[in-house]
Amino acid sequence: MYNNQYVLVAIFVALGVFLPVAALTIGRWLRPARPVDEKYTTYESGNEPVGDSQVRFNIRYYLFALMFIIFDLETVFLYPWAVAYGKLGLFALVEMLIFVSLLVVGLIYAWKKKVLTWTSI
Repeated sequence: MYNNQYVLVAIFVALGVFLPVAALTIGRWLRPARPVDEKYTTYESGNEPVGDSQVRFNIRYYLFALMFIIFDLETVFLYPWAVAYGKLGLFALVEMLIFVSLLVVGLIYAWKKKVLTWTSI
């Protein structure tokens, strides 16, 4: 009985490797290959590229983005919980309070480390 489950997992893994490789290989065979120097330039809405294409950003931008993603995901997790709260009961309330308290601890830590202040360097 268990061997059959391993065979199914092996088939899914094989298909997960084979299908992307086959799609990329067939795409390589079918697409036209006409290398031109203009294709290797940076695209700027039809305008000639000016300056270097790699711009250095302040690291605080990425920290803000990570904080946004964390709290955005918190909202995504809170919504289904709130909808099904009547069926879940007290146990789900305790779980959600633990989840939110961990996020609050992370927010306080980020606040103390001054991650949330935007100052020019």
